[in-house]
Formats: sequence, structure tokens, C-alpha cells
Amino acid sequence: MKQSVKTYFKVSLNILTAIVAILFCIFVLPKVIIFFMPFIIGWIIAMIASPLVRFFEEKFKIKRKAVSAFVIVAVLAGVVLLVYGVGAKLIREIIGFIDELPVLWEQIEQEFNRVGANLEGVYKRLPKDLQGTLMSFTKGLGGYFSNFISNINLGTSTVTWVGNFAKHLPDVFMAVIMSLLSSYFFVADKNYVSEFAKKHVPDSIYYRYDMVRRSFRNAVGGYFKAQFKIEIWVYMVVLVGLLILGIDYAAVIALGIAILDLLPVFGTGTVMIPWAIIEILSGEYKRAIGLLIIWCVGQLFRQIIQPKIVGDSIGMDAIPTIFLLYIGYQAAGVIGMIFAVPIGIIILNLYEEGVFDTTKKSLKILLAGFNKFRKIREEDWAIVTSYEEEVKESYERKLEEEEKQS
Repeated sequence: MKQSVKTYFKVSLNILTAIVAILFCIFVLPKVIIFFMPFIIGWIIAMIASPLVRFFEEKFKIKRKAVSAFVIVAVLAGVVLLVYGVGAKLIREIIGFIDELPVLWEQIEQEFNRVGANLEGVYKRLPKDLQGTLMSFTKGLGGYFSNFISNINLGTSTVTWVGNFAKHLPDVFMAVIMSLLSSYFFVADKNYVSEFAKKHVPDSIYYRYDMVRRSFRNAVGGYFKAQFKIEIWVYMVVLVGLLILGIDYAAVIALGIAILDLLPVFGTGTVMIPWAIIEILSGEYKRAIGLLIIWCVGQLFRQIIQPKIVGDSIGMDAIPTIFLLYIGYQAAGVIGMIFAVPIGIIILNLYEEGVFDTTKKSLKILLAGFNKFRKIREEDWAIVTSYEEEVKESYERKLEEEEKQS
């Protein structure tokens, strides 16, 4: 009995530990990551700069601390120039796109009117109830987008954004300084963190941390790195195609399509195919053919480069992927959908590494104990037999008393 109590106490403790760990990852860890974001950015910069530092250190025999600052400055300069060159173009297009949304919406309405005119013969042959439903749906959708466009006020939004940015400017400045300093020291003293952890962290915790680190590295390296490489090529293909077709704000539209293509299960066809169908229904056959060609070229290009870049890095079937996407969307919207699959890969890798073995065994023990406890045995059934015998004896005594009275 004492051994059984001890076992169930350990099981309860293990399950409680797992619940606390899950709650920590959901409610505490994101806040910790946001709090230490400058150091995370510094670590990312250090990861980018480390190969260059190692190259100068090995080839030219330059001390790591001497070359680290130069390489980090060079990397930051390259990143800033790249972000400025690409970002300035995108920002101009995004501002122009938002500013012209009312005009674009009028063009879209004209496009749908042409589609409606072309489908009028089919519409008249539909049942009256279905015609009413389609009409209500169309009016509701149009009203929603009209309200959305009319509520956009670019000037007010810009002023508000500038005010908020100025308000948080000291925090931004401090975060930039801490990111630069931490990136330098992460490169200059690359072994400090690992040596500190080995010296002060218990071996059991360090072992689990190392498993999480390797799983996270595999997920990021095998998923995000490969997917971003692919999406850069997809973006270029879509951008060139849209520019050839003469589409306004091609850079912004291509960026949106590439972001959508980043999501598993979805793809460029989610936008390109409905767009091409609308163009066909409105009589713009050349543009529809062009959109379909862009989609086909993009799909062909993706299928050519994806096996080489991605390989088997995702390691997850379609059905679990869909579930993860839905859970990620319900938890954090589109951003959650993007991060859901990598987090699932990390959890899968941790499961295969045996991180959850203790919790899994504890649940099996608890389930076995529950099933064993609820199982009906002969001694448990004896109370039913005894009760039936008592009822039978009571009934017989009652019959005897009635016979005596009669």
C-alpha cells in the first residue's frame, strides 16, 4: 500500500511538472523573449557574423576580438543597405497602395460589374431563392469592403504612428545599443555562454537544454532557412511576371502572394487562380492567361528548387500540418500559422529525443491505476449477491408472516 501511494505521488508530481512547464511556455516564455529581444537580435547578428570572423581568424591569423567589431559593423552596414534599398521601395508602394485603395476599389467594383453582366444569363436561370441568397451575399460583401475602405485614413494613421515612434524612441535607441554590444561580445567571447552554462547549470538541466537547442536549430535551419530561400525566388518570379503584365503596385502584391505561399498547404494558386478566373469572366483573356502562366512557372520553379533546398527537413505529414495551422491561426492569427509548423517540428524532435518519456510513463501508470481501480472483482460483486440474498430473505419472512396471519 505504501509503495502504491509513493508511486502515485511521483506520478502526480511528474504530471504537475509537465503542466507547469506548458503554462510557463504559453504565458511566461513569450514575455521573457520580448523582454530580452535586444540580446536575441544580437545573437542573430552574431550568428551571421561568426563565419566571417572565423574566416579572418583562420586565414589571416587576426585575433577574434580585433576583427569582431569590424565584421559586425560590416554586416550591419550590409543589412541596413539591403533593408533600405528594398524597404524604401516597398514602403513607397505600400503608402501609394493604401492611398489609392478607394480608386482601386472602384476598379474592382467595375470588374465585378463586368463579371455580373457576363453571368447575367446564367443568373436568370437559377432558382429565385438562390438568386436572392447570391444577391444578399454580394451586397453584404460589397458593403463590408466599402466600409473598410472608407474607414481608412492614411494621414491620421501616419501621425499616430510617428507619435508612438517618437514616444518610444529612447527605448528603441537603448535596444539598438544593447543589440550591437551583445552581438559583439557574443562573437568575441563565443564560448562564454556555453562554458558558463556547463559550470553553473546542473547536468540534467543542461542536457535537456542542449536537446531543445539542437531541436530548435534543426527546425529553424530545416524550415525557416529553406522556406525563406524558396520564397525569395517565388517573389522574384511573381514580381517579374506582374511587371510584365503591367500590374500596378506589383512589388506589394508579389510580397503578399509570397507571404501566403510561405504558409504550408496554401500557395500562389490561392490568389493567382481566383484572380485569373475573375479576369476570364470579365473578358480580360490576355491578363488571365498571363496570370496562369505566372502561376505555372512559379509552381514549376518551386518543384525544381524545393527538393534541393528543403529535402526532408519538414518531416511532418499533411494532416498534422493542417491541424497545426488551424491551432496557430486560432492562437495568434497569421503569425501563429507561420510559426505553428516549426513549433510542431521542435515538439516532434523533442518527443523523439525522449524529453516527454517521464510524462508519458506517468500518464500510462495513472491510466493503468485508474482502470485497475474501476475494474469490478468478485469481492466487489459480493455486495450485490449479499444484498439480493437479504432481499430474498426479507421477502420470504414477509410471506411467512402473511401466511400466519391468514
